Amino acid sequence: MANAAERPAVVLVGRPNVGKSTLFNRFCGTRNALVADSPGLTRDRHYGHATLGDTPVTLIDTGGLATARPAQQGAAEMVSVAVAAQVGTALDEARLALLVVDARDGLTAADEAIAARLRRSGTAVIVAVNKMDGMRPDAVFEFAALGLDCLPVSAAHGRGMTALARAAAAVLPAAAAEAPTLPPPGIKVAVVGRPNVGKSTLVNSLLGEQRQVVVDQPGTTRDAIDIPFGDFLLIDTAGVRRKGRVAQAVETFSIVKTLDALDRAQVAVLVTDGREGIVDQDLHVLRYAIEAGAGILLAVNKWDSLDAAARRRARASVERRLSFAPWIPLHYVSALQHKGVAPLMAAAKSIHRSGEFNVTTAALNRILADAIRDHPPPLAGSRPVKLRYAHKAGAHPPAVVIHGNQTDAVPASYLRYLANRVRDALKLVGVTVVIRTQTSANPFAERRNALSRRQVKRRQRLIRHRRRRGR
Repeated sequence: MANAAERPAVVLVGRPNVGKSTLFNRFCGTRNALVADSPGLTRDRHYGHATLGDTPVTLIDTGGLATARPAQQGAAEMVSVAVAAQVGTALDEARLALLVVDARDGLTAADEAIAARLRRSGTAVIVAVNKMDGMRPDAVFEFAALGLDCLPVSAAHGRGMTALARAAAAVLPAAAAEAPTLPPPGIKVAVVGRPNVGKSTLVNSLLGEQRQVVVDQPGTTRDAIDIPFGDFLLIDTAGVRRKGRVAQAVETFSIVKTLDALDRAQVAVLVTDGREGIVDQDLHVLRYAIEAGAGILLAVNKWDSLDAAARRRARASVERRLSFAPWIPLHYVSALQHKGVAPLMAAAKSIHRSGEFNVTTAALNRILADAIRDHPPPLAGSRPVKLRYAHKAGAHPPAVVIHGNQTDAVPASYLRYLANRVRDALKLVGVTVVIRTQTSANPFAERRNALSRRQVKRRQRLIRHRRRRGR
């Protein structure tokens, strides 16, 4: 973690479903960690910035440590082992561990086993006895058997948080009380796609470490995890599957967090499975990214598993299905073998540069004039459409407003033509160009021409003449 050396790290540890993520959100003043009444929701390390007492810290939320069970087999056991490894890594970084326990469950054997592991790690430990709302005050005494400082809290209702923060600050080094200057978050790059296409593996390959839990099981990642990485802020997201296959409420929340990550991101890396090609759900995720205004980069993963003939077929299929968006850069990678991964971040930086849309009004008007000369807009009925001038309206995504008359009658196909002309002329890579039109107001719409004295007399003569003929 980038700032772990600048701020002392405090890690939240405990069994599943004891309220670690709720405590994390309460201390950080955010709702970044996904919270639901379901055990085992958090799996990856989640970092945030908090202030405990007067001490700024890096807070680390971790997955729940489950005791080994003979019946636990297959993917569930692999997830449990991977989560335990993530907790171990977080403990190595931390100055202090907050052992979160559930007052309603009382002291369990799993709590004792976790406390013993924390003692062996050499990290300072404070026990946060959570869910004390509605419990007798003396319920906290049961956990004194752990031989550690125990403080009652209710993370959901914010009770006891000040006392816990002060106790944590007292353990941390006094020199850390000076708040370091936080670096800017960098270019926000969201890694999105369907479940089990290798998003977390790709993130780990970019980072060069096992930062995210990776198991050969769909839906391993549940939350959107922000990871600083050089000039970038990587956002690993949960897989987005078809609506009809979303069976659990937790998965619905995960998809919401993914869409929120797309709204925050400046560049989206859409990861697909090279063995399956571009499927309809990939196109749905692509549409979400386009609507969010993010720059887009396509990473066709698991390329190492295809032979030469299969690669030719896969390339042809990808290019055919993305023929409607030839501006999206394609990269064929193997995240597991670390092949083709290095150029991705350089491509993301280029896409971000394109999204800034540094262009003058004069340049846009030249592009518009050339486009109209080569292919004029269609008529609006029998009247010509006149597009007069254009100007920049925004960045990320690039947006252009074109003023003229009868602009409401301009078809969507012609707007796409103009967007492509802007993109090609300015050599914009990996970004969608938004074209908006605005019909100029008629300055004479509310005016009435005043008749001259001669015109008034002529009008009166005509009226008298028609009346006489009517008789």
